[in-house]
Amino acid sequence: MATDYYQVLGVPRDATAEQVKKAYRKLAMKYHPDVADEPDAAEKFKQIGEAYEVLQDPDKRDIYDRGGDPLGGGFSGMGSFGFGTAGFDFTNLVDAMFGAGTTSNRGPRSRVQRGQNSLIRLRLTLAEAVFGVTKPVKVNVAVLCTRCNGTGGEAGSEPVTCTACQGRGEVIQVQRSFLGDIRTSSPCSACRGFGTVIPNPCVECSGEGRVRAGRTISVKIPAGVDTGNRIHLDSQGEVGPGGGPAGDLFVELSVAKHDVFTRHQDDLELAVSVPMTAAALGTEIKLRTLEAERDDLDPEDGEILVSIPAGTQSGTRVAVPGKGVPRLRGRGRGDLGVTMIVETPQHLDEEQRELLRQLAALRDEGRPEVQVAAKQGRGVFNWLKDAFS
Repeated sequence: MATDYYQVLGVPRDATAEQVKKAYRKLAMKYHPDVADEPDAAEKFKQIGEAYEVLQDPDKRDIYDRGGDPLGGGFSGMGSFGFGTAGFDFTNLVDAMFGAGTTSNRGPRSRVQRGQNSLIRLRLTLAEAVFGVTKPVKVNVAVLCTRCNGTGGEAGSEPVTCTACQGRGEVIQVQRSFLGDIRTSSPCSACRGFGTVIPNPCVECSGEGRVRAGRTISVKIPAGVDTGNRIHLDSQGEVGPGGGPAGDLFVELSVAKHDVFTRHQDDLELAVSVPMTAAALGTEIKLRTLEAERDDLDPEDGEILVSIPAGTQSGTRVAVPGKGVPRLRGRGRGDLGVTMIVETPQHLDEEQRELLRQLAALRDEGRPEVQVAAKQGRGVFNWLKDAFS
């Protein structure tokens, strides 16, 4: 048995249901993520909720005490046949046909239940996604009612047995048919299936044990995330009914487009315009990398020198290692791809034209013969398309 639920709640193995509930409420208030400072409070709060879920349910507790898995799967009530969706209990029909008693073994349901998971969406800049960031995020979820501490009742008000169902949480109806008496059960409308009613509900939460409120949490985004990635935060979702353990919170990320850089897996790409003369003769150019948008770095750390070889053609891509995106599930970073777009001068004065004529004559290009280039690799036009998209 991986976890000792009795040890988690600090109760003996013969503890009563009231002792289990009292121990849970005390520990839940101590380790609730909204009030606890311990780094492992969320995990402890989750274990406490799981222990209470098992020990407060007689059936699950019996399975656990016999060494079974109380939270495992299995068949329940023949639900796979679909009768439950029509409001008719197939189990009760079988019980009636074979002479079972008028009461079912399901019993009342617990007021304390685990809360639902929550999902929020967070938009990041490209720099935040590439280098990581810790961002404050506002969430609006159900939180523990501080007035009643999750009990659902005013001070001194304890739940009392429902007189409509005598604490069973369900009512039995008998109908006559050609098969005999058909007994069906349904949740008690007076107590909503809990078996007890709160005579003096909390004025803050109306007996729910939780209220909806906004709060701000800090979400740590690791370096290298991309659109569609999710951050999983344990026990930061909805607090359950009756002050039950909180569900989990998922933060789904989306990354905004950048004006200069585009991302291709772990590489960053950008296109630069290079004068025809610089491309022909070769040169060095200074570029601002994405690091220039980081507030924690010196501006000079965001600049690099990129060498352009003599004779560079339009569409040539130069890779700068280690200036791309950090690998989310690995080491190192991708490349920064710099695609050269060679500019042909359009506005020339007479002196410049004469110089170009002389160059054309020297290269015997006065009337060049045009040749159709063979398809090799991705081609210039594909590079240009990627560069400007």
